[in-house]
Amino acid sequence: MSAAVPPGWPAGMHPPESPEFEKQAVNWLLDLCPPDYRIYEVLRRYPVILARFATGHVSAGMAAARAGVAGARADLADVVPPEALDAALAAYDRELARLSATARSVEVVGQALRGRRFRHKL
Repeated sequence: MSAAVPPGWPAGMHPPESPEFEKQAVNWLLDLCPPDYRIYEVLRRYPVILARFATGHVSAGMAAARAGVAGARADLADVVPPEALDAALAAYDRELARLSATARSVEVVGQALRGRRFRHKL
């Protein structure tokens, strides 16, 4: 039977039981974070800490996108054409959806790094 992974598991990521999982998870999480996070040895040595940092970074991105949506009309209505403003708001919506999916993926990878194993549902 193949290893189970939950909804939201990153595409192409090895399952938690795989010997490659932890190294792949560290690289994937670092790719989600600002490049400067790579200088912190503690984040590579303790992937659960890295998952926590990634959670914070993705959450901050979601907060920034929500703030962008909230203020876009007031900030941009007088300086860009209406179709550009609509396109900007649509981009914010797509970014929020992407970040929401990423947050779910970080959550399940973080759970796996903490030792949780997922089972196939019948």
